[in-house]
Amino acid sequence: MASKHEQIIQHIISLDIGHKISVRQIAKELHVSDGTAYRAIKDAENQGLVSTIERVGTIRIERKKKENFERLTFAEVINIVEGQVLGGRKGLHKTLNKFVIGAMQLDAMMRYTEADSLLIVGNRIKAHELAIKEGAAVLITGGFDTEDYIKRLADERQLPIISTSYDTFTVAAMINRAIYDQLIKKEIVVVGDIFTPFDSSFYLHSKDTVQDWYRLNNNSTHTRFPVVDNKKRVIGMVTSKDVIGVDEQTIIDKVMSRNPKIVQAKTSLASVAHMMVWEGIEVMPVADETNHLKGIISRQDVLKALQQIQRQPQIGETIDDIVSRSIIEDEHKKDVYLTTVAPQMTNQLGTLSNGVFTALITEASRRMLLQYKKGDLVAENLTVYFIKPVQIDSTLHIQPKLLEIGRVYAKIDVEVYDEQKLVGKGLLMAQLINR
Repeated sequence: MASKHEQIIQHIISLDIGHKISVRQIAKELHVSDGTAYRAIKDAENQGLVSTIERVGTIRIERKKKENFERLTFAEVINIVEGQVLGGRKGLHKTLNKFVIGAMQLDAMMRYTEADSLLIVGNRIKAHELAIKEGAAVLITGGFDTEDYIKRLADERQLPIISTSYDTFTVAAMINRAIYDQLIKKEIVVVGDIFTPFDSSFYLHSKDTVQDWYRLNNNSTHTRFPVVDNKKRVIGMVTSKDVIGVDEQTIIDKVMSRNPKIVQAKTSLASVAHMMVWEGIEVMPVADETNHLKGIISRQDVLKALQQIQRQPQIGETIDDIVSRSIIEDEHKKDVYLTTVAPQMTNQLGTLSNGVFTALITEASRRMLLQYKKGDLVAENLTVYFIKPVQIDSTLHIQPKLLEIGRVYAKIDVEVYDEQKLVGKGLLMAQLINR
């Protein structure tokens, strides 16, 4: 039988898109405590099933597909522009394909306004009406209202009319910033992007025997398997070390390792890589919040993803991308890397920021390690001895020196020079992730 938490999640999934819910309502309908209802609703929000909108409440939304990260729902637009809904509340779950700024003549404006778009305009009542009739939502800037008949039309067409106190230019900049941020998030690989799903995973039940382990081992060539109970909840892991020399009729429950390391679909690739290297783990089970098995992720999956990321261009550029792109190898000296301090790398005083300095050290060390050993690194500890002010447009020479390297460990001393003057020094301890 499903737990109360799972029952609430299933109930939320069964609701119509655009349905409004509350903690008190869920608690009353499903006969659970307010605390249980609150935790389930927050979980549903993390899963992308509902969205909490300021001054509106919690709304059941359509779960967005991963390929549509660059699109925003109208509910998200409300949060971005701190707006309020004047009409068409049932359409908040819809996504906008583009937004149009209504700073032109009415007929020209309508040529650009199409279904599933968002018209950003001031107190131009006729424009509000025509946009709704074209199938577009409306964002009214300057804090203005609209006519009641237009609100009724928006309710009929289920197209939101939103009002915000910001001006048109500020609103457009805020929406652009949100789309850009989502493009960066699109590039962050999580376990859910690369793991082997449940249907293709090999696992054992707690009541299976060691003989079943050997059968799975022959079929899959794997040596590590998650162990689940009768509700498919992960309760352990069993490896070749656990079954060697054990009678084949022994129950798996007797030989498995309990409380295994578990990751969720939303766990980042960086976290999994760090865990696998630090703990020496080859395979990890992927489970949901209630510990139900969703699949497995292997070290091979992580390595392939890391290699793929290095070959893919970034659509949304972060500071680390700027740092990585700016570093080049010195043609005349081995293990020396050059970079020029760009405006994006500086702090409010116009000098190299501390965060960028650590990113430069890490990236230069990573490149040097690739010369010695195939694979990638996970920074474990970074100590900066000192850093002097470095002006914008300065050309830096970064000199990583390998002090110690092992099978899964490296220690690197890094010196940074500006025109032969030492401006920074750090010590990086890193874990190596290899095949």
